[in-house]
Amino acid sequence: MQRSVDDLPRWILAVGPVFVLIGALVVLSVTAPFEDLSSAETASTVEIVWMVTIIGAIAGLAPVAIGMLWFPFIRDLDPRYLHAFMALAAGVLAFIAVEMSKEIVAYGATVASPLTAGAVTIVGVGGTFVTMHVASAWRQHEMASRHKSGLHIAYLVALALGLHSIGEGLGIGVAYVQGDATLVMLLVLAFVMHNVMEGPTIVAAVARETETPPLRHFAAMGIIAGAPVILGGWVGSFANAPLVAMLFYAIAIGAIVQVLLEVAELIRFDAEAVLSRTNTATFVGGFVLMFVLEDVLVDVVLEGWLVPV
Repeated sequence: MQRSVDDLPRWILAVGPVFVLIGALVVLSVTAPFEDLSSAETASTVEIVWMVTIIGAIAGLAPVAIGMLWFPFIRDLDPRYLHAFMALAAGVLAFIAVEMSKEIVAYGATVASPLTAGAVTIVGVGGTFVTMHVASAWRQHEMASRHKSGLHIAYLVALALGLHSIGEGLGIGVAYVQGDATLVMLLVLAFVMHNVMEGPTIVAAVARETETPPLRHFAAMGIIAGAPVILGGWVGSFANAPLVAMLFYAIAIGAIVQVLLEVAELIRFDAEAVLSRTNTATFVGGFVLMFVLEDVLVDVVLEGWLVPV
Protein backbone atom coordinates (compact mmCIF):
# COMPACT_ATOMS: atom_id res chain seq x y z
CA MET A 1 0.00 0.00 0.00
CA GLN A 2 1.40 3.38 -1.03
CA ARG A 3 1.65 5.92 1.75
CA SER A 4 1.97 9.70 1.53
CA VAL A 5 2.83 12.59 3.80
CA ASP A 6 -0.88 13.06 4.48
CA ASP A 7 -0.93 9.69 6.27
CA LEU A 8 1.40 10.97 8.99
CA PRO A 9 -0.12 11.96 12.36
CA ARG A 10 -1.11 15.63 12.59
CA TRP A 11 1.28 16.30 15.46
CA ILE A 12 4.23 15.14 13.34
CA LEU A 13 3.18 17.46 10.51
CA ALA A 14 2.99 20.31 13.04
CA VAL A 15 6.27 19.82 14.93
CA GLY A 16 8.38 18.13 12.24
CA PRO A 17 9.64 21.40 10.68
CA VAL A 18 10.52 22.66 14.18
CA PHE A 19 12.89 19.75 14.73
CA VAL A 20 14.40 20.28 11.27
CA LEU A 21 15.01 23.94 12.14
CA ILE A 22 16.56 23.08 15.51
CA GLY A 23 18.84 20.54 13.85
CA ALA A 24 19.96 23.10 11.26
CA LEU A 25 20.70 25.71 13.96
CA VAL A 26 22.66 23.18 16.03
CA VAL A 27 24.78 22.17 13.02
CA LEU A 28 25.36 25.82 12.15
CA SER A 29 26.37 26.71 15.71
CA VAL A 30 28.67 23.69 16.19
CA THR A 31 30.45 23.88 12.84
CA ALA A 32 30.80 27.71 12.92
CA PRO A 33 31.56 27.91 9.18
CA PHE A 34 32.16 31.67 9.32
CA GLU A 35 34.53 31.67 12.26
CA ASP A 36 37.55 32.92 10.32
CA LEU A 37 37.02 35.61 7.71
CA SER A 38 40.51 37.07 7.93
CA SER A 39 41.12 36.30 4.26
CA ALA A 40 38.10 38.27 3.09
CA GLU A 41 40.11 41.46 2.51
CA THR A 42 42.50 39.71 0.11
CA ALA A 43 39.95 37.39 -1.51
CA SER A 44 39.37 37.55 -5.25
CA THR A 45 36.07 38.62 -6.76
CA VAL A 46 35.18 35.01 -7.56
CA GLU A 47 35.97 33.88 -4.00
CA ILE A 48 33.84 36.66 -2.50
CA VAL A 49 30.91 35.90 -4.81
CA TRP A 50 31.13 32.18 -4.02
CA MET A 51 31.31 32.61 -0.24
CA VAL A 52 28.53 35.20 -0.14
CA THR A 53 26.41 32.87 -2.29
CA ILE A 54 26.90 30.03 0.21
CA ILE A 55 26.08 32.31 3.16
CA GLY A 56 23.02 33.67 1.36
CA ALA A 57 21.76 30.17 0.59
CA ILE A 58 22.07 29.19 4.26
CA ALA A 59 20.38 32.38 5.50
CA GLY A 60 17.74 32.66 2.76
CA LEU A 61 16.90 29.54 0.78
CA ALA A 62 17.25 26.91 3.52
CA PRO A 63 14.94 28.47 6.16
CA VAL A 64 12.23 29.30 3.60
CA ALA A 65 12.29 25.67 2.44
CA ILE A 66 12.05 24.46 6.04
CA GLY A 67 9.08 26.76 6.67
CA MET A 68 7.27 25.44 3.61
CA LEU A 69 7.31 21.97 5.18
CA TRP A 70 4.28 23.14 7.20
CA PHE A 71 2.13 23.05 4.07
CA PRO A 72 0.62 19.55 4.66
CA PHE A 73 -0.44 20.66 8.16
CA ILE A 74 -1.88 24.00 7.01
CA ARG A 75 -3.74 22.49 4.04
CA ASP A 76 -6.14 20.44 6.17
CA LEU A 77 -7.12 23.28 8.47
CA ASP A 78 -10.74 24.36 8.77
CA PRO A 79 -11.37 27.44 6.52
CA ARG A 80 -11.83 29.62 9.60
CA TYR A 81 -8.41 28.61 10.93
CA LEU A 82 -6.87 28.86 7.47
CA HIS A 83 -8.03 32.48 7.29
CA ALA A 84 -6.49 33.00 10.72
CA PHE A 85 -3.21 31.56 9.48
CA MET A 86 -3.30 33.91 6.50
CA ALA A 87 -3.93 36.80 8.90
CA LEU A 88 -0.92 35.66 10.92
CA ALA A 89 1.13 35.70 7.72
CA ALA A 90 -0.10 39.26 7.09
CA GLY A 91 1.08 40.20 10.58
CA VAL A 92 4.53 38.83 9.73
CA LEU A 93 4.61 40.95 6.57
CA ALA A 94 3.45 44.05 8.46
CA PHE A 95 6.27 43.65 10.99
CA ILE A 96 8.80 43.31 8.18
CA ALA A 97 7.47 46.51 6.59
CA VAL A 98 7.84 48.39 9.90
CA GLU A 99 11.39 47.08 10.36
CA MET A 100 12.35 48.15 6.83
CA SER A 101 10.85 51.59 7.45
CA LYS A 102 13.24 51.95 10.39
CA GLU A 103 16.13 50.90 8.13
CA ILE A 104 15.14 53.53 5.57
CA VAL A 105 15.16 56.22 8.27
CA ALA A 106 18.57 55.04 9.49
CA TYR A 107 20.10 55.03 6.01
CA GLY A 108 18.41 58.32 5.16
CA ALA A 109 20.18 60.00 8.07
CA THR A 110 23.52 59.24 6.37
CA VAL A 111 22.54 60.74 3.00
CA ALA A 112 23.72 64.29 2.32
CA SER A 113 20.47 65.39 0.70
CA PRO A 114 17.26 64.65 2.64
CA LEU A 115 15.27 65.59 -0.49
CA THR A 116 17.03 62.89 -2.51
CA ALA A 117 16.48 60.33 0.23
CA GLY A 118 12.78 61.20 0.40
CA ALA A 119 12.40 61.04 -3.38
CA VAL A 120 14.03 57.60 -3.55
CA THR A 121 11.71 56.32 -0.81
CA ILE A 122 8.54 57.71 -2.41
CA VAL A 123 9.44 56.43 -5.87
CA GLY A 124 10.35 53.01 -4.49
CA VAL A 125 7.21 52.55 -2.36
CA GLY A 126 4.71 54.26 -4.66
CA GLY A 127 6.11 52.96 -7.92
CA THR A 128 6.20 49.36 -6.74
CA PHE A 129 2.70 49.51 -5.25
CA VAL A 130 1.15 51.00 -8.39
CA THR A 131 2.99 48.59 -10.69
CA MET A 132 2.00 45.50 -8.69
CA HIS A 133 -1.58 46.73 -8.25
CA VAL A 134 -2.05 47.32 -11.97
CA ALA A 135 -0.47 43.97 -12.85
CA SER A 136 -2.63 42.15 -10.29
CA ALA A 137 -5.82 43.87 -11.45
CA TRP A 138 -5.05 42.98 -15.07
CA ARG A 139 -4.41 39.34 -14.21
CA GLN A 140 -7.62 39.01 -12.21
CA HIS A 141 -9.55 40.61 -15.06
CA GLU A 142 -8.08 38.11 -17.50
CA MET A 143 -9.09 35.13 -15.38
CA ALA A 144 -12.15 33.45 -16.86
CA SER A 145 -13.30 32.20 -13.45
CA ARG A 146 -14.44 34.35 -10.55
CA HIS A 147 -12.30 32.13 -8.35
CA LYS A 148 -9.60 34.06 -6.54
CA SER A 149 -6.30 32.33 -7.25
CA GLY A 150 -4.43 31.40 -4.09
CA LEU A 151 -1.38 30.41 -6.12
CA HIS A 152 -1.30 33.88 -7.66
CA ILE A 153 -1.36 35.46 -4.18
CA ALA A 154 1.33 33.06 -2.98
CA TYR A 155 3.63 34.16 -5.80
CA LEU A 156 2.99 37.82 -4.91
CA VAL A 157 3.83 37.07 -1.27
CA ALA A 158 7.03 35.31 -2.36
CA LEU A 159 7.96 38.30 -4.53
CA ALA A 160 7.40 40.77 -1.69
CA LEU A 161 9.45 38.64 0.68
CA GLY A 162 12.16 38.27 -1.95
CA LEU A 163 12.46 42.03 -2.33
CA HIS A 164 12.74 42.29 1.44
CA SER A 165 15.40 39.55 1.42
CA ILE A 166 17.66 41.75 -0.72
CA GLY A 167 17.94 44.08 2.27
CA GLU A 168 19.00 41.17 4.47
CA GLY A 169 21.69 40.23 1.98
CA LEU A 170 23.05 43.78 1.98
CA GLY A 171 23.88 43.46 5.67
CA ILE A 172 25.55 40.08 5.17
CA GLY A 173 27.63 41.32 2.24
CA VAL A 174 28.91 44.37 4.11
CA ALA A 175 29.77 42.32 7.22
CA TYR A 176 31.60 39.73 5.11
CA VAL A 177 33.88 42.14 3.23
CA GLN A 178 34.67 43.81 6.55
CA GLY A 179 35.82 40.44 7.88
CA ASP A 180 33.47 40.63 10.87
CA ALA A 181 32.89 36.90 11.52
CA THR A 182 30.82 37.46 14.66
CA LEU A 183 28.41 39.81 12.90
CA VAL A 184 28.10 37.45 9.92
CA MET A 185 27.26 34.55 12.24
CA LEU A 186 24.77 36.70 14.16
CA LEU A 187 23.06 37.84 10.97
CA VAL A 188 22.85 34.30 9.58
CA LEU A 189 21.31 32.91 12.78
CA ALA A 190 18.91 35.85 12.96
CA PHE A 191 17.81 35.52 9.34
CA VAL A 192 17.42 31.73 9.60
CA MET A 193 14.97 32.13 12.51
CA HIS A 194 13.32 35.10 10.82
CA ASN A 195 12.99 33.56 7.35
CA VAL A 196 11.67 30.21 8.52
CA MET A 197 8.34 32.00 9.07
CA GLU A 198 8.34 33.08 5.43
CA GLY A 199 7.69 29.49 4.31
CA PRO A 200 4.23 29.15 5.89
CA THR A 201 3.53 32.79 5.02
CA ILE A 202 3.88 31.86 1.35
CA VAL A 203 2.00 28.55 1.34
CA ALA A 204 -0.91 29.79 3.48
CA ALA A 205 -2.61 31.21 0.37
CA VAL A 206 -2.05 27.99 -1.61
CA ALA A 207 -3.57 25.88 1.17
CA ARG A 208 -7.06 27.06 0.24
CA GLU A 209 -6.77 25.65 -3.30
CA THR A 210 -8.79 22.53 -4.12
CA GLU A 211 -5.80 20.86 -5.76
CA THR A 212 -2.22 20.98 -4.53
CA PRO A 213 -0.02 22.79 -7.09
CA PRO A 214 2.87 20.85 -8.66
CA LEU A 215 6.11 20.73 -6.68
CA ARG A 216 7.80 23.05 -9.18
CA HIS A 217 5.64 25.93 -7.95
CA PHE A 218 6.81 25.43 -4.36
CA ALA A 219 10.42 25.33 -5.56
CA ALA A 220 9.93 28.47 -7.64
CA MET A 221 8.29 30.40 -4.80
CA GLY A 222 11.02 29.31 -2.38
CA ILE A 223 13.69 30.57 -4.77
CA ILE A 224 11.85 33.85 -5.39
CA ALA A 225 11.55 34.48 -1.64
CA GLY A 226 14.94 33.21 -0.44
CA ALA A 227 17.48 33.57 -3.26
CA PRO A 228 17.46 37.41 -3.26
CA VAL A 229 19.46 37.22 -0.01
CA ILE A 230 22.29 36.10 -2.29
CA LEU A 231 21.70 39.03 -4.67
CA GLY A 232 21.71 41.43 -1.75
CA GLY A 233 24.95 39.89 -0.52
CA TRP A 234 26.59 40.53 -3.87
CA VAL A 235 25.38 44.14 -3.91
CA GLY A 236 26.49 44.68 -0.31
CA SER A 237 29.94 43.25 -1.08
CA PHE A 238 30.72 45.46 -4.05
CA ALA A 239 28.30 48.40 -4.21
CA ASN A 240 27.26 49.23 -0.68
CA ALA A 241 25.60 52.67 -0.69
CA PRO A 242 22.83 54.13 1.50
CA LEU A 243 20.63 55.15 -1.45
CA VAL A 244 20.85 51.66 -2.96
CA ALA A 245 19.78 50.10 0.34
CA MET A 246 16.96 52.63 0.75
CA LEU A 247 15.66 51.90 -2.75
CA PHE A 248 15.57 48.13 -2.13
CA TYR A 249 13.79 48.58 1.20
CA ALA A 250 11.29 51.04 -0.31
CA ILE A 251 10.52 48.67 -3.18
CA ALA A 252 9.92 45.86 -0.68
CA ILE A 253 7.56 48.01 1.42
CA GLY A 254 5.53 48.94 -1.64
CA ALA A 255 5.25 45.26 -2.55
CA ILE A 256 4.18 44.30 0.99
CA VAL A 257 1.41 46.94 1.06
CA GLN A 258 -0.02 45.51 -2.17
CA VAL A 259 0.29 41.94 -0.87
CA LEU A 260 -1.58 42.85 2.35
CA LEU A 261 -4.47 44.14 0.24
CA GLU A 262 -4.41 40.93 -1.82
CA VAL A 263 -4.50 38.76 1.31
CA ALA A 264 -7.47 40.75 2.65
CA GLU A 265 -9.30 40.26 -0.65
CA LEU A 266 -8.52 36.55 -0.59
CA ILE A 267 -10.02 36.20 2.91
CA ARG A 268 -13.05 38.34 1.97
CA PHE A 269 -13.72 36.07 -1.01
CA ASP A 270 -14.43 33.15 1.35
CA ALA A 271 -15.62 34.92 4.50
CA GLU A 272 -18.11 37.61 5.42
CA ALA A 273 -15.63 39.68 7.43
CA VAL A 274 -11.89 40.15 7.14
CA LEU A 275 -11.37 41.65 10.60
CA SER A 276 -13.00 38.93 12.67
CA ARG A 277 -11.81 38.46 16.25
CA THR A 278 -9.77 35.41 15.29
CA ASN A 279 -8.16 37.07 12.26
CA THR A 280 -7.36 40.22 14.21
CA ALA A 281 -5.83 38.22 17.06
CA THR A 282 -3.65 36.15 14.73
CA PHE A 283 -2.59 39.23 12.77
CA VAL A 284 -1.37 40.80 16.01
CA GLY A 285 0.11 37.43 16.97
CA GLY A 286 2.16 37.30 13.76
CA PHE A 287 3.47 40.80 14.40
CA VAL A 288 4.37 40.01 18.01
CA LEU A 289 5.95 36.68 17.02
CA MET A 290 8.36 38.40 14.64
CA PHE A 291 9.12 41.02 17.29
CA VAL A 292 10.04 38.26 19.74
CA LEU A 293 12.14 36.40 17.16
CA GLU A 294 14.03 39.43 15.89
CA ASP A 295 14.08 42.16 18.52
CA VAL A 296 14.11 39.98 21.64
CA LEU A 297 15.59 36.58 20.88
CA VAL A 298 18.21 37.84 18.42
CA ASP A 299 19.18 41.14 20.01
CA VAL A 300 19.14 39.94 23.62
CA VAL A 301 19.91 36.22 23.59
CA LEU A 302 22.06 35.60 20.51
CA GLU A 303 23.90 38.90 20.56
CA GLY A 304 24.63 38.44 24.25
CA TRP A 305 25.91 34.93 23.56
CA LEU A 306 28.04 35.75 20.51
CA VAL A 307 29.18 39.16 21.68
CA PRO A 308 29.66 38.92 25.45
CA VAL A 309 29.62 42.19 27.31
